[in-house]
This record gives sequence, structure tokens and C-alpha cells, in this order.
Amino acid sequence: MLKTTKQTIVRDISWLAFNARVLQEANDTKNHIHDRLRFLGIFSNNLDEFFRVRVAALNKMVLLGKAAKMHLEANPDKILKKIQQVVITQQEDFDNTYSNIITELEKKRVFIKNEKQLSKEQKEFVAKLFEDKVRTQIIPLMIETIPHIPLLRDKSIYLACVLGSTKATMIQRYALIEIPTKVLPRVVILPSEKGPTDIILLEDIIRFNLPSLFAPFGFNRFMGYIIKVTRDAELEIDNDVNTNLIDELEKGLKNRKRGRTTRFVFDRHIDHMLLNYLTKRLGLTKKDNLIPGGRIHNFKDFIDFPASIFDDIKPRQEPFVHPLLKQPCRIMDVIDKRDVMLHLPYHSFDSIIDLLREAAIDPFVHSIRITCYRVAKNSKIINALINAVRNGKEVTVVLELRARFDEEANMRWKAQLEEEGVKVVLGLHNMKVHAKICVIKKREFNHTRQYGFISTGNLNENTARYYGDHCLLTTNRNILADINRIFDYLENPVKKASYLKNCKTLPVSPITMRKSMLSLVDKEIRLAKRKKPASAIIKLNSIVDKVLIEKLYAAARAGVDIQMVIRGICCAYSEQKAFKGTFNAISIIDDYLEHARVFVFGKGSDSKVFISSADWMIRNLDHRIEAACPIYNKEIQQELIDILNIQLAENVKGRILDNEQSNQYVLRNEHTPKVRSQEDIYKYLQNKTYKK
Repeated sequence: MLKTTKQTIVRDISWLAFNARVLQEANDTKNHIHDRLRFLGIFSNNLDEFFRVRVAALNKMVLLGKAAKMHLEANPDKILKKIQQVVITQQEDFDNTYSNIITELEKKRVFIKNEKQLSKEQKEFVAKLFEDKVRTQIIPLMIETIPHIPLLRDKSIYLACVLGSTKATMIQRYALIEIPTKVLPRVVILPSEKGPTDIILLEDIIRFNLPSLFAPFGFNRFMGYIIKVTRDAELEIDNDVNTNLIDELEKGLKNRKRGRTTRFVFDRHIDHMLLNYLTKRLGLTKKDNLIPGGRIHNFKDFIDFPASIFDDIKPRQEPFVHPLLKQPCRIMDVIDKRDVMLHLPYHSFDSIIDLLREAAIDPFVHSIRITCYRVAKNSKIINALINAVRNGKEVTVVLELRARFDEEANMRWKAQLEEEGVKVVLGLHNMKVHAKICVIKKREFNHTRQYGFISTGNLNENTARYYGDHCLLTTNRNILADINRIFDYLENPVKKASYLKNCKTLPVSPITMRKSMLSLVDKEIRLAKRKKPASAIIKLNSIVDKVLIEKLYAAARAGVDIQMVIRGICCAYSEQKAFKGTFNAISIIDDYLEHARVFVFGKGSDSKVFISSADWMIRNLDHRIEAACPIYNKEIQQELIDILNIQLAENVKGRILDNEQSNQYVLRNEHTPKVRSQEDIYKYLQNKTYKK
């Protein structure tokens, strides 16, 4: 086992343990088979991003060696070796899981056929489909005749072909075909007899038609194997503040396509001579994570596996409009009287869109300021903001161009927004803007009123259907004053740096967030030392920051009861003999992605409750613009505490985050009621009543 420091678990190994929990869901026969396929896709997509970003970063750390001037992992080379060991084991588990799912599909009379298993009718269908739609989308590369092998695209899969002839045994050639999954569906339903459902993958359609492609060149023997390259996805941004950020991003995106290979995955049955040839031509070594896998790669496409072939899928819980915001109503009138907390995806995201639409047409609204990190492809948020400009409002959008893997989309949004007259602020050159905030100013009868919201999640109506987040709609003057200070800073960070420092209510990264969190834990430590009840509930995506972890250790040693709900990376050791208080951590992996960050310090009437956009990671606390928000409304405080307590009682989809990262499920005895938190929170919110 890889050695870790005494203080924390290695973050990358913890992340792999998180992805193992996703794979557990794919292997869980209690889940519908469609969901199991979706979890396979999520696992695959997660692992791709891990290699693009974290493995790439570790490779750079190895290259930097002793010359590195910043804090790095202590043993990046050892971590990389451990990663490869774990990933190869997980790949075997993945292949076994997929094999089991195939067996289950066949019991349901659903068959994924390869090119050698087709009926006469299906062969005719596949040949026609290839001629009509596929042939024009592919260009085979005869790689032996090319002086420099073309750069293989990250996120794409390729059919590596061996072409031979039984007439001339010495003739053997190699070719590469990029599978055009960006323009054609990966999964195709075949015509079949009434009863069974037959499916074929796009690469097998191409395999079947290899003779059509290559027979005219004298070949009559064809073999094809799927390969995939993952590349370093980190953008290299110049730190010179005078450099044009957009030019740097465009340059970085081009470099991403040429990024160093961090993983090469191949069909384990690939022709050995072809594999040796490819690794040599691509300049790969064992250090480049050469990972054997099954026949199929890029399972991320299975996230969209067709649901229409199943007739027993249980309908998903549909989001419902918050009872106080049901239309027709004026949302600004509602939040004039009281704060409202949306709990997504249980509550509908439409209420946020309705608020912005209302602001766009209200004749007394004169300005809207909002941050956008990731928005939907056809964003209703952007549409509402453009309509606000057309109605004469001043609209300012702080657009984060460096939202990972959304950079190109956000550059397109920048052009469209500016064309419509929106003032676009690109945030800071050396720091991502990750805070999710908005403020609307309305002037009526010489009186200015402000409305706004602060959220734990992105303003994206698509992801809001399956990301668990919280969004506070408020007119609280202190909260909105600080939101305005953040915007003032973002619009002119050089001249108005004091604005960020002057935030009095909102803990803000990189200025006061860490200090505020440490202070809140310190208060609980003082209470524990005085033999008074002391506790903290921490809900995060990831906890990595060593300073805050050490503070939690100190709290547990003093007798503070600490309970954590951590979806992803948990670098904290949860079991230490010196702890007087409880120190428990669980992870919940279910239908919704647990994305919210929530903190509760203390119990009873004196408890302090916060929501936040920031995880407890160095990047969030020291190198981003983030905002946490105190919750003052007692009813909303209790609502959040109730939701956290439901999650802490999770015993269906909860895993214990122990020191060995064994991912054991939370045990439930026969006398303990079953708690599946995402279902129970939905029921809790549906039954909740509010005073207007």
C-alpha cells in the first residue's frame, strides 16, 4: 500500500476510491440495468477527466523534480505507479461488470451484437446505413505511408486495423479510423424479429464494412481493435497580466489537442505487432499508462444509452415548483417578504429563470449583475439576460472562460452576449471566478430595492435536473451589499481590491473564507473544552486542504462531534485513537450528483448555518473567487439541518469513508428503517408547508 503522510490520505488515491463507488453502482443488481449502464458511462467519463487533469499534473510534478518552487505531492512518481495499479484492477472490475450487464440484458431479450453476429436482414441494414451515413464521415489513415502519424484526438476512439491478404502472405498493412461519434449515434437499434431487441455499436458497423473500404486495394483479411488516447488537458496560461486572456485561451485549447499522452487504452486482444507499432509511432512508453481493456472503450456514450428499449424503467422524481413561487406570482414580491431557499433538483430550476425573466420585463428594474461559470447549451438564463438588455436594462455578466472543458462554449457565449449589448467581464487573469451570485437593482418611486441569489451550483437548467444544490433567494441588505462588493472588485480588481476585503457578511475566497471556517471550528473547540455540546456537520464535494483537516482533527481531539458527507475526495483519516469526539464521514452515490456545500456549526438556537460554492481545497480557498453565505432565516436553517440529518441517516446508498477506503456500505440492521436520502428528501420537501 502506498505510504501517505500521517496527516492526510493522498488525494488521487482517494479520488480513485470515489470512482470505485460509482462502479459499485454499475455492479449493483438492485439498480435498473439502464442506470447500471449509465453508471458505467459516468465511471468512464470520470476516469478520462482524471487522466487529462490529475495524472497530467503529476507527470509535470515528476518533470519539475527538485526545481519545483510550489507545494507539490511528496512522491508524485510513487503516486503515478499506484494509480496505474489501481486503474488496471478497476478496469478488470469494469470489464467483469460490463460482462454481467450483458448477461442481464440478454435475459431481458436485449442483445448487443458485433459484426459477426448479424442476420441477413441486419447485414443489409448495416451495409445500407454505412453507405448512406457513415462512409462520408470517416477517412481511413494508412499510417505506415505517413511520415508523421497524425495527432490522435483526445476524447475520440479509433479503430486500429490490420489489413492482410491470403493471396500474398507477406502483405500486411495498418490503418486507423476515427469513430465519428460526434456526428453519429454510438448505439444503433437493429431491425429484428418481434420479441428480442438487437443493438450494434457504431464501430462494429464500420468493422462489418471494412471489406467495402479496403477490398478494392487487394486486401481480403481484416481485423480491427479499438484504441484510445487521453491527453494532458491543463491549459498553460501565461501569468503576465498584460497578455490577452482570450488569445491565451485559444492558444491553450490548441495546445490541449497536442497535449502529452497520459493514458493509452487498447483492446487486450489486439494484434501484438500492431500494438508495438502504434506505441513506437506514438512515442509511448510504459510510463504513459498503457492500459489493456476490453473490446469497447469510451463508455461515456453509454450515459445516453437508449431508454426506449426498456418498458420497466421507473419514472424519475420530477422537480416541483417551490410552493411559495408557483406561477402566476411576482417572485420579487415574494422575496420582499421573506427569504426562499430552492433545493435542487427537488425544486424546479424554473423559478430562477422566472426571476430573471421577471427582472427583464419589470419597468422599474434598471440593472442585473450575474456570474456564469457553466451554462446550458441552449441557455434560458442567457436568453433572459439578452431580453433584459433589449428592454433597456444594464446587464453585466462575469463569464469564466476557464471553466474546465467549457472554455470554447464560454468564448462563444462572450461573443453573443457582447453582440447583444451585454457588458461581459472576464473576471481575473490569475484566478477563476467560481462564486454563483446575482444582484438585481430596482428603483421605484425614488426608492431602490435589491434582490439577488447565491447558490452552491451552476446556473445551468440542464445539470440542475440531476445536481443536488441549494440556492438562496434574498433581499437581505448585508448579503447583497457583499455581493455588490464582489462585483465591484471583479469589474475593476486593480483599483478596487479593497472591496473584496470589505465583505462583512459573506466569507469570500481568497480573502476570508479559510479564516472564517477555521474560526467557526475554533469556537466549537472552545465549547468542547468547557464540557459544553460542540459539533460540526460538513457537507462537501471534496475535502483536501490540510490546514482545515488538521483543524478538524484538533476539534475531534478536543471532543467536538464531527460528521461529514463527502461525495468525492476525502483526505481526512476518520479513525484516530486520540479523538474524543466522533469523527464520521460517509459518501452518497445515487441518482443525483451530490454537489452542495453546506456547513452547520453548533446545535440548537446558536447554530451557524452556511451554504457555499467552495470545497475545502487549496484551489478553492486560495486561488478562486468563491462565496459562502450565512443563513439567517430560522425556518430555512432548520430545513437545511433536516436535509443533512436525512443524508447522515442514509443506509441504502451510503458508503463509510474509512482509513482503508474500502467503500463498505453503511450497515442497516433489521430494526433500522431504510433511508434512501434522495427519495426521503423529496418526500420531506413535498410535504413541507410555508407561511407566506
